[in-house]
Amino acid sequence: MAIQDPMTVHEARDQLARKQVSAVELARACLDRIGQVEDRIKSFVTLTPELALRQAEQADRRIAAGKAAPLTGIPAQIKDVICTKGIPTTCSSRMLQDYVPVYNATAVEKLLDQDVVLLGKGNMDEFAMGSSTENSAFFPTHNPWDLDRVPGGSSGGGAASVASGETLFSLGSDTGGSIRQPAALCGVVGLKPTYGLVSRYGLVAFASSLDQIGPLAQDVTDCALVLSAIAGYDPKDSTSLPLEGKDYTVGLDRDLPTSPLSKGGKKGGVRLGVPEEYFTEGMEAGTRAAVEGAINTLEGLGAEVIPLSLPTTKYALACYYIIAPSECSANLARYDGVKYGFSYQDTDDVWEAMEKTRQHGFGPEVRRRIMLGTYALSAGYYDAYYLKAQGARTLIQRDFAQAFQRVDALVTPVSPTVAFRLGERTDDPVQMYLSDVFTLPPNIAGLPCLSVPCGFDQGLPVGLQIIGPHLSEETLLRVAFAYEQATEWHKARPEL
Repeated sequence: MAIQDPMTVHEARDQLARKQVSAVELARACLDRIGQVEDRIKSFVTLTPELALRQAEQADRRIAAGKAAPLTGIPAQIKDVICTKGIPTTCSSRMLQDYVPVYNATAVEKLLDQDVVLLGKGNMDEFAMGSSTENSAFFPTHNPWDLDRVPGGSSGGGAASVASGETLFSLGSDTGGSIRQPAALCGVVGLKPTYGLVSRYGLVAFASSLDQIGPLAQDVTDCALVLSAIAGYDPKDSTSLPLEGKDYTVGLDRDLPTSPLSKGGKKGGVRLGVPEEYFTEGMEAGTRAAVEGAINTLEGLGAEVIPLSLPTTKYALACYYIIAPSECSANLARYDGVKYGFSYQDTDDVWEAMEKTRQHGFGPEVRRRIMLGTYALSAGYYDAYYLKAQGARTLIQRDFAQAFQRVDALVTPVSPTVAFRLGERTDDPVQMYLSDVFTLPPNIAGLPCLSVPCGFDQGLPVGLQIIGPHLSEETLLRVAFAYEQATEWHKARPEL
């Protein structure tokens, strides 16, 4: 049986329910697609075809018994920083090249409870440190829209796999933009939930106060379906919010009125803020035009658009690149070659072995960030850097809180540019870091935000970022869905 192409999660769910396709047929279709394009995309670190087909057979039995969950039988990719029992979890690093977890991350366990089909693990920047998926210890991932360009990062494998039709959705992680930026550069939808809404148990830590798991998918409805499956309190995660899960698809009505964001057909419904600091001189003209066009569309749908200022935005980049490396330095201290992972053996000296383990096990970007973080936390510099960064974090949080007294959400670009060429920024870390200049502030404040396709520049996708106050995922999804229903950008697919 032929599989509709492209197929969203909700389309596949409907076809599975109507017996128009089986879970096994759906899994085989994805595996066939992987076989056709993976040698050019390189989105997977590990493929699990045998496991996928076994899980698909189990899903078909569940569907036949009338016990299907919303994601039963849906093929998925899992970012390789999220633990999967019995399946290698490498973080795209030589340090964990042979590491096989003995447990599942809570988010993975919740997906497996619904009989999701796991196709494999997604390539990424090593330990989620990067904006291009060029920092993988194994190979770079290529953007399906232009194979000479990056897919973004660090969840580049996930974004590329969804955009290329290799999988129906991917589970990624976002520390400073690692879901939204690759989603924007690959023309898919990416959602970073409120910090603590989705359990971090089983997520290999980069920066513990910033990391969050979230979905990448073809459209807003798919992201809502996945979020509904993975959100909710987890006692295994000390930062987990004490909230029960909910159905985030409620309110995504396809029979929308002409002005779905208005109040009774009049202005005064959803209020959207446009912060002036997110439209900088360094933005590409085509990217700016696409985002401004999207804002005009939202206004046409009945939203009230309000210009405003977030003056502490200028501190966000420096703040992030002190706090995140500091937490990275502490979290990655465990990789010493003694307990697990890569261990340097060509010496009889234990201290040399530990030093060489970290020297050879970590790639250059990871070593750079460990050094930055160690320096920021060292005696004599802690007050000058780390404490000041935490003070700036408070100011950034305050700016957002004040803005949300006036508006329901903020609309901004995701990235100042479209996807850049492979190798273009590898020797210029500052330019690479600037790729995330618009996505860092919400992470610093722990806010939910998503990226939705809003146009093209130079033949490459552009993303619109929607940011909301804590636990406003329903509002963000509603706004993004209304925009999506009024446009066709999310339906565009690369020719491979």
